[in-house]
Amino acid sequence: MPNSPAFMLEGTSAYGTNTASAWRLALANPFTKIFAYVGTTNTDISTGGTYTIDNTQGALPVELASFTATTNRNAVSLNWSTATETNNAGFDVERKAATGTEWTKVGNVTGNGTTSEVRNYTFTDRANTGTYNYRLKQLDVNGNFEYFNLSNEIEVGVPNSFDMSQNYPNPFNPSTKINYDLPVDGNVSIVLYDLTGRQVASIVNEVKTAGYYTVSFNASNLASGMYFYRISASNFVSTKKMVLVK
Repeated sequence: MPNSPAFMLEGTSAYGTNTASAWRLALANPFTKIFAYVGTTNTDISTGGTYTIDNTQGALPVELASFTATTNRNAVSLNWSTATETNNAGFDVERKAATGTEWTKVGNVTGNGTTSEVRNYTFTDRANTGTYNYRLKQLDVNGNFEYFNLSNEIEVGVPNSFDMSQNYPNPFNPSTKINYDLPVDGNVSIVLYDLTGRQVASIVNEVKTAGYYTVSFNASNLASGMYFYRISASNFVSTKKMVLVK
């Protein structure tokens, strides 16, 4: 075995003096590990498996053609297209606050495997008031990944008015969600009543800053039936009904 190899293979990685090239190891037989040294004359080889080597750049698994975003209230619509895909398992959609450092996965979109045709993708995220960065984490079928960053920051503003949505899903069992909008800071109360008018749950009761919110409600301790939920915030009051089916 040479003391100063031109490059070294270990596992599926290659190391050597030609660091400007992306070395690829193509194994002819199933294996768990291969370790090899190749001498500077390319004749001195010690190996634990069958392999071939070239120093051509491997094709990118995904060629991204475009990546854009639009906003409508707190709905951030991300749209991207690919020119080609190779073994593309899909995309994780990640978001972080513009002033933050930690990325959070907010969704996943399935890829189209291997294709040379243009493919279009879309994903809608709902974010609270603030400024954000988005990126795609593209994953191949072997677990490898690469990132594509949205070039511009996305700003979600403050709502223009109070609002509370119909819960979703509805009917539900046992959990549901409610969206509500606050144009100003203040105390927010969302209370649940049964058909007799008796309060059976307090869903929200706290001071909130202006923005867009989503609250989850678990009704596992309640009986099936129709209920009413009411929001009170500043001078805004709204009541809607929800149906629990067990």
